[in-house]
Amino acid sequence: MSVLSVRQVRFRYLTLYGLRWLPSGLTIPVMILLMRERGLTLSQIGLVSTAQGLVVLTLELPTGGLADALGRKPVLAAAWMVALVSLALFAVADSFWLFFLVWALQGIYRALDSGPLESWYVDATLAADPDAEYERGLGWAGTAIGVGIGAGALLAGGLVALGPVGPVSALTLPVLAAIVLQAVSLVALLLLLREARPARGAGALRASVVEAPRMVGQALGLLRRSRVLLALVCVELFWGFGMVTFESLLPVRLAEVVGDTDRAAALLGPASSVAWLANAAGAALTPFLLRRLGAAPAAALLRILQGVTVAGMGLLAGPVGVLAAYLACYTVHGASNPLHYGLLHRQVDGPYRTSVLSLNSMMSQPGAAVGMVALTALADATSISVAMLVGAVVLAVAAPLYLPAWRAARKAPATPSVPDPAPAADRPAVPAP
Repeated sequence: MSVLSVRQVRFRYLTLYGLRWLPSGLTIPVMILLMRERGLTLSQIGLVSTAQGLVVLTLELPTGGLADALGRKPVLAAAWMVALVSLALFAVADSFWLFFLVWALQGIYRALDSGPLESWYVDATLAADPDAEYERGLGWAGTAIGVGIGAGALLAGGLVALGPVGPVSALTLPVLAAIVLQAVSLVALLLLLREARPARGAGALRASVVEAPRMVGQALGLLRRSRVLLALVCVELFWGFGMVTFESLLPVRLAEVVGDTDRAAALLGPASSVAWLANAAGAALTPFLLRRLGAAPAAALLRILQGVTVAGMGLLAGPVGVLAAYLACYTVHGASNPLHYGLLHRQVDGPYRTSVLSLNSMMSQPGAAVGMVALTALADATSISVAMLVGAVVLAVAAPLYLPAWRAARKAPATPSVPDPAPAADRPAVPAP
């Protein structure tokens, strides 16, 4: 098998990366509204969605060992097949337990999908040229995600505006389109991703599974020894809780303001596309914030500002005000993530970097699970606005957790570097079926 060139590897990587997020873009604007249309209350939606977070929390690190033992392509193929099954089930689900199964399958998909494609890209690039710079492709991956989710959301809005079609409701049309695109993505993966895999048996798989807990334990040891690192990772708990507001509650809030679910979904499609452009614009502000404020103070300020934007979504009247606050929230989101990851990278070195980054990402899962249950129950008991205000406060109170990093930077000043914002794209708030 001939070795691909660096350019060919990068092209295939970015193509697959964009295709991977396109179905998510189609379902993000309609997932909560569709479950409500099928009869679930907000509290029930909060409960079923916790299945994804719990499954990811359990499987994310062990599945990394699985990819190392069996190869990236078979693990990715299995992940994307599970995603296809979950989307097909999502299209017809009409009960609490069926939706619970949908989200559990999504959790398996997310755990299997986390990391192998990026690992393949780096390894294939170095195989083509050991001196090649692969960072540029990783940076462009953030753009690919924005384009994929934005295009999917825009298409979703158009489909909802055109629907319903016969017995198929307007909110179901984007899910059917996502099924088709997920199948296309799976075929593209099988055709484009070429991997030279040595034969590896059950022994290698067992060794990888055994190694994962040890690496997690050593990463947890780093958290115990470093107050700065522990505080940074704990930010993710608050972020996971608060993100429920601008991903899961925002569609319901918009429907409340507009007075029509289908119209709200049609508006949210193009708004989501613009939001991802705003996210990219926010990331472009990172160098300016580093120069003027420094990483830790800027990150703390942005957490407070994000809380303010979420409060705006809950309090402002009319769709224009709600959507303006939504776009502002994504702009802040895009600026804060590179700062957070930069602070995290400066606290970790050596073989534990990946484990700590995985732990950082995983911390958002229990936060999101608790947030979905608590905020949806609160919304049912009081109102969407009250629930969003509580989420806004939780986002803002995470700001003091950046103080240890600020103190450490003052004691040992270093030239700040702008991290690649691509890692933030791995967590586009609540992943949708």
